[in-house]
Amino acid sequence: MATSTITILFLLFQLCTTSLILVSSARCNKDDKKALLAVKSSFHNAYHFNSWDPSTPCCDWYGVECDPATGRVTALAVFQDTNVTGPIPSSVASLPYLRELFFHHLPNLVGPIPSSISNLTHLQYLTISWTGLSGSIPSFLGSLTSLTQLDLSFNSLSGSIPPSFSQLRNLISIDISRNHLTGSLPTTLFQLLSPSSQPAYLRLSHNNLSGEIPKSYADVGFAQVDLSRNRFTGDGSVFFGRSKPVQQIDLSRNLLEFDLSKVEFPNKELVQVDLSHNLIRGRIPEGIIHVWNLQFFNMSYNRLCGEIPSGGQMGRFDEYCYQHNKCLCGTPLPPCK
Repeated sequence: MATSTITILFLLFQLCTTSLILVSSARCNKDDKKALLAVKSSFHNAYHFNSWDPSTPCCDWYGVECDPATGRVTALAVFQDTNVTGPIPSSVASLPYLRELFFHHLPNLVGPIPSSISNLTHLQYLTISWTGLSGSIPSFLGSLTSLTQLDLSFNSLSGSIPPSFSQLRNLISIDISRNHLTGSLPTTLFQLLSPSSQPAYLRLSHNNLSGEIPKSYADVGFAQVDLSRNRFTGDGSVFFGRSKPVQQIDLSRNLLEFDLSKVEFPNKELVQVDLSHNLIRGRIPEGIIHVWNLQFFNMSYNRLCGEIPSGGQMGRFDEYCYQHNKCLCGTPLPPCK
């Protein structure tokens, strides 16, 4: 009887050991592991990859995430390592189930955005920021139709925003600020978003973009807009509206020219407005006093006239928020005559 019990326990031990081995192997797809080791090799085994030991499961490696059910790599993050040098390796494209790709604060990451990234058809989040990448923004990014967030900020990218971005029906956030972009805004950007989708985020500050802001943007529910320090012209009021979800708007240091008197501000969501250094005319609407959460408001260096509304949050803004206008008056500026 004792012998039978020992035999059963031994068989159970073998079964459990075999199961653990199978689970461990399932946690790291061999093809994905091969691709990751190729990435490590391309970056000359930089410090970031110290935990990438070929004898251990790749899903345990620093900056790697896997689907627990399939063991396929779904996220790769490489960041804050000056020893990561050279271009983005094409081996990244051998991770077919990748949903998140994150290259951040890698000053010696250079070259263009490789065409191999177009093979990552499941990609939802793409971040390549604070790097030495240069060249144009490739139009093939428009084929990544699962993409929801794109961050290419703080690089040395040039050229225009590809019209193909209009095909990204799931895209809700674009940040290409701090580059060397030129050209105009695609007129159909964000137009494929459904009315029930999340609010959109558009950040393009510190570039050399120009042209008019498309009127079609009035149909998009933006939460944040930062077009500051470009050369945009025309009507920036398309981002405002009483029912809009907008929280932050920065259109400063452009060449925008429209009548502020006709603008309606959302009462609940709006926190920050910077329209300084433009050619905006008219009066500051009385409705601004009903924006209860307003924390930043800068109308300086425009062509505004009339009395500054009083009440609400307006008492927190000093004269520097209104200086260098045509004929603004009232607190905190001198009294109106």
